[in-house]
Amino acid sequence: MRVIEDPHGFRFCPRCGGPLERRLLKSTEPERPVCARCGFIYYIDPKIAVGTIIAIDEGLVLVRRAIEPGYGKWVFPGGYVDRGEPLTSAAIREAREECGLEIRLDALVNVYSYAGRAPVIVVYAATAVGGTLTIDEESLESAAFARDALPWDDLAFRSTHEGLRNYLDGLRHPVHEANANATTKTRRHEEE
Repeated sequence: MRVIEDPHGFRFCPRCGGPLERRLLKSTEPERPVCARCGFIYYIDPKIAVGTIIAIDEGLVLVRRAIEPGYGKWVFPGGYVDRGEPLTSAAIREAREECGLEIRLDALVNVYSYAGRAPVIVVYAATAVGGTLTIDEESLESAAFARDALPWDDLAFRSTHEGLRNYLDGLRHPVHEANANATTKTRRHEEE
């Protein structure tokens, strides 16, 4: 038995605590961590993140990161999606948390994934409809940039650069209306 040395640190089964080993289950797929004791197959799934390119009167909103990776670099507001949380709700929540703005999702810009990287980033076009531009503990500052003044050389991630470029090039896909308003409806119901 060859116990796996997983780069994510997974060495033991989450069900029974037995050691995980790499096994080839299908010739068309990579080896998978499998429990040597109970046979549980541990699928290491990607992590889903959302981002919003928010338009306000002054331009497009970016926040400067106060955390790694990308400390001190600019990104559009975003973050990880919680298990069971609709993507659109996560996008609206992250915008509120990271920059203090209430937003309306206008369109899906694109979905970004990269070889060897766990995150899949879903980027939306949005419009600010309320709130005040601010920061949270994950940001050093927030600002609205005119389209011709975006800090291209100081962006944190490849997905930030590609998302902004696609947005400025007019790439847009419809967002289902019921999903785009999910957070607003949920919040109203919780407040009642």
